[in-house]
Amino acid sequence: MDQVQSVGRRKTSVARVLMRPGQGSVRVNGKSIEEYFPLARHRSLIEAPLEATECVGAYDLHVRVRGGGITGQAEATRLGVARALVNFDEDRRKTLRDHGMLTRDPRIVERKKPGRPKARKRFQFSKR
Repeated sequence: MDQVQSVGRRKTSVARVLMRPGQGSVRVNGKSIEEYFPLARHRSLIEAPLEATECVGAYDLHVRVRGGGITGQAEATRLGVARALVNFDEDRRKTLRDHGMLTRDPRIVERKKPGRPKARKRFQFSKR
C-alpha cells in the first residue's frame, strides 16, 4: 500500500487524512502543523496515535480539515490519523483501542429550544 485515506469527525469538524510512508512531515490545510495548530496540546493530540504505535517519523500526513473550532478540528484529525494507521496495519487496532483513540466522540451541541435563551437555560421566573 502506498497511501491511505481516512476521515475523522468531532462536533462539527471533519478531517480528511491522507497518509503515506515518508519522513514524518505533517501539513494541515496547506500549512505546517505548527502554523495551523499553534498550541502544543493540539499538536500533541494529533501526534498521540503515532506515539502510541511508535510510528513517529514513519509517515507523511496531509490533512484537510474544516468546520467547528480549533479543538474540534484537532480531535477530528486525531481520529483520522488513528484510523489511517489501522488501515496500514490491522495489528495496531488493539493498541489504539486501548488508548481510546478509535472511538468517535458523539457529543455535539444541543439545539436551542423555543421560549428559552439557550438549550436548557430559562428566563428568570417572576412570582408577581
